[in-house]
Amino acid sequence: MKTKEDLLNTLEDLKDEEFKKFKWFLEQPDILEDHQAIKASRLEKAERRDTVDLMVQTYQLPGAAKVTKKLLKKINRNDLLQSLSGSSSGPEDHKTHEFVPLKEEYEGKKAEAEIQQMIQKRRLKIQQIKHSVDLSKEAADREIAEGVQVFIALRESVERSLNELIETIEEKQTTTEKQAEDFIKELKQEISELMKRSSEVKQLSRSEDHLHLLQNFPSLKAAPPTKDWTKVSVRPSYEGTVTQLGKLSKEMKKLLAQAELKRVQQYAVDVTLDPDTANSWLILSDDGKQVNYGDVWKNLPDNPERFRCYADVLGKQRFSSGRFYFEVQVKGKTEWDLGVARESINRKGKITLRPQDGYWTIVLKNGNEYSACNDPPVILSLKSQPQKVGVFVDYEEGLVSFYDVDAAAHIYSFTGCSFTEKLYPFFSPCSNDGGKNSAPLIICPVNQTA
Repeated sequence: MKTKEDLLNTLEDLKDEEFKKFKWFLEQPDILEDHQAIKASRLEKAERRDTVDLMVQTYQLPGAAKVTKKLLKKINRNDLLQSLSGSSSGPEDHKTHEFVPLKEEYEGKKAEAEIQQMIQKRRLKIQQIKHSVDLSKEAADREIAEGVQVFIALRESVERSLNELIETIEEKQTTTEKQAEDFIKELKQEISELMKRSSEVKQLSRSEDHLHLLQNFPSLKAAPPTKDWTKVSVRPSYEGTVTQLGKLSKEMKKLLAQAELKRVQQYAVDVTLDPDTANSWLILSDDGKQVNYGDVWKNLPDNPERFRCYADVLGKQRFSSGRFYFEVQVKGKTEWDLGVARESINRKGKITLRPQDGYWTIVLKNGNEYSACNDPPVILSLKSQPQKVGVFVDYEEGLVSFYDVDAAAHIYSFTGCSFTEKLYPFFSPCSNDGGKNSAPLIICPVNQTA
């Protein structure tokens, strides 16, 4: 007669997949034949020791040994079958097992197993917390490094602008001094001419030759030609300093925008288009990276995922946590829709692009009319037309942001969103508009800005 320890040792020699098969056979009455099947609900979370206890409780010890041997044959572990057949226990051991209160022993073992499971869960939680701290430390170090780079760039920009400002002021002061020197030189020249005339007049007035006096006085009476100095002044102007400071402010904003774009680009993911969601007017490239509006309606299966009425398509990738970022080339297009959409959106009837209906998007219409599809829509005034648009999502923060990649400029952000479903990248190349809008939307690899 076998002991419970023999049975436990045998089950512990099974691999995890073999143990799963073993438990599955215990649930099948047609395989066990003359033995009662054990309910799946009792075996679902049972470990090896629990399984031995359940078999002994159900079949008694001899029956449990018989069932074990039968199932070992089923899973092709004859080596364990031989080992189990060859093991034995002494008479005292048999007596002990025969008189053990099985129910109490089972309950005790079960309670012990539950406690061990609770301990294991808490140890696992400790590891998860430690891992989270490590990830947080890595993120903090990365943010510090990026922040240092930004402030170094800002400092260099300030120093460069300060040097330019000082140089400009000094150049203006030099010009002012040169102008003053020229004025003084000219004034001294005129003073010299006037003093010479004064001397001539004085000398003539002392002459006793009245005829000579009368002949030369008219020519000496008139003053020599001089400049009218009443409106001449030296007043330096430093109005350009304000312009210089404005230039510095713009440069600082540009540096901060570049740093922000670089930060979100580190969360870049590989996105491909899902043909099962594509409207029948759309043409997708073989690599799933491009989509444009076709001239022919394709007869495709109207599966639940497919957009029926609008020229839309989703990405294959879905996201229910964390952060992700992707870029789309929109060059040459006069209309497009871009963003993200939740899994439960309406794909068969009328679609309104707004957060309440599960869409967080920006759109281009009529070649130069940009707007964010909020409720109400927000008109966007952009300094330049984006050729490539970046889309960033922070699921936990409830944030969806859009960027003009080439200009490193922020376009718009949806904030305070409450995401409860999976999110998918959303694309619409819109209709061709007689060929004016035939260029495709292209999902691009992300190259981080310098």
